[in-house]
Amino acid sequence: MIRLDEVSKTYAGTAEPAVAALTLDVPRGEILVLVGPSGCGKSTTLRLINRMIEPTGGRILFDGRDVTRVNPDELRRHIGYVIQQIGLFPHRTIADNVATVPKMLGWDRSRIRARVDELLDTVGLDPSIYRNRYPKELSGGQAQRVGVARALGADPPVLLMDEPFGAIDPITRDRLQNEFLRLQADMQKTIVFVTHDIDEAIKMGDRIAILRDGSAIAQVDTPQRILALPIDDFVQDFIGSGAALKGLNFERVRDLTLGDFPHVRHDAGHAKAIQILDGSRQQWMVVLDAHERPLRWVNRTDIDRSDRRLTEVGQAVRVTVEPNATLHDTLEAMLNSSVGAAIVTDARGRYQGVVEIEVLTEAISRMRTEARAHYASLGLSTADAPGLAPYAPPALDGTS
Repeated sequence: MIRLDEVSKTYAGTAEPAVAALTLDVPRGEILVLVGPSGCGKSTTLRLINRMIEPTGGRILFDGRDVTRVNPDELRRHIGYVIQQIGLFPHRTIADNVATVPKMLGWDRSRIRARVDELLDTVGLDPSIYRNRYPKELSGGQAQRVGVARALGADPPVLLMDEPFGAIDPITRDRLQNEFLRLQADMQKTIVFVTHDIDEAIKMGDRIAILRDGSAIAQVDTPQRILALPIDDFVQDFIGSGAALKGLNFERVRDLTLGDFPHVRHDAGHAKAIQILDGSRQQWMVVLDAHERPLRWVNRTDIDRSDRRLTEVGQAVRVTVEPNATLHDTLEAMLNSSVGAAIVTDARGRYQGVVEIEVLTEAISRMRTEARAHYASLGLSTADAPGLAPYAPPALDGTS
């Protein structure tokens, strides 16, 4: 949908280019996140795509057309743009702000009103409440939602988003990120998203392009592969510590083979519990209620206290996870368990099995192996991560 072909930008009076010979593809329907240190050219790249600034060299192809040869105003009507400062017109109502591009395109009033109401509803703002309000009457999160609605006004195929959630508190930011990902699942827009926050990039991106100075690409790939196998020390340092742990966000419990810890109903009696536990390799077992929901972790010492019921000894099961939980969620559950394992339950809370820490280490190892296999299939050396070749996009004629 978008291709940057050797695009460069050098501002007058400067020796070093802000963007130097950048070549990058954005497939239709993908969220590509540009992330890198301050001043590396992320925002400049966005402004080049919609020609808010003109490139010094190279070509920008939009759905196969060279945008440097078309009217920039016409181009921008097909590209939604969302910025951190939001940029709502303060003296226009919310409805008028959202209707900005449809009005420019000459839509009739009934069509505009229907589109405004549809978009406000889509971003979670009741049109009957917010349509006639002004930007000063909105919270930061509400204003950002209006900014997204305005960018979607004429249903553009492409969205450019420049740190759209950067100026919002963490709780609101997380909610807006989740809401936007939900919308994207339905909209399937082609999105170039700029952020300086690697955690936001990991969450939002189908692919991530980590940029050095001058928008030089250090590594571009899925979040999973970048976390599993950073290309060099620059990428490793930018990701920061805990890359392997962040990678656990992309694995789900439902894809694991669960361990079956010894378990017993709460009314089975001490003798039965001892028999089951002694017949296993584990030091702990799970006590279940009458509906097979986990209640307690108990060990042999706890069971030997025959003067107390099984529901009164051991450690309470504080946290469980369901099959759709990520392995990162599962690790948190393990840390809240005195046993160092996480109990998996179904939607009704019934015991399904247990995830042990060894399963998580195996998952991390598997992700690294899969990343190495992927790069090896591209003919890139994977003896160690820094040996990987730099990003090389496909040629314009379709050859590798």
